[in-house]
Amino acid sequence: MEYIYAALILHNAGKEINEEAVSAILTAAGIAVDDSRVKALIAALDGVDVAEAIEKSAVAAVAAAPAAAAPAAAEAAPAEEEAEEEEAADEEGGMAGLGALFG
Repeated sequence: MEYIYAALILHNAGKEINEEAVSAILTAAGIAVDDSRVKALIAALDGVDVAEAIEKSAVAAVAAAPAAAAPAAAEAAPAEEEAEEEEAADEEGGMAGLGALFG
């Protein structure tokens, strides 16, 4: 993951994403550089518009957020209904108890 972060830092800084630059960032961060992983990253990014890839992933993340929130909301609704039913039952039970006091 740190290799991708290095590429993103270079992109954000407006620098060319190449083997030397990625290796320099990783070395500066105190990370042991695996040259084959750096070469694989650079090869994978060849011809990729990083800004467009970031934008697509951000749109996908925003679109996924409501879908992830929907199950949580669905789980909360039954819990609220149960609480209301319990509250109504407590009220009825309390009223019955008062009625018993006055015969």
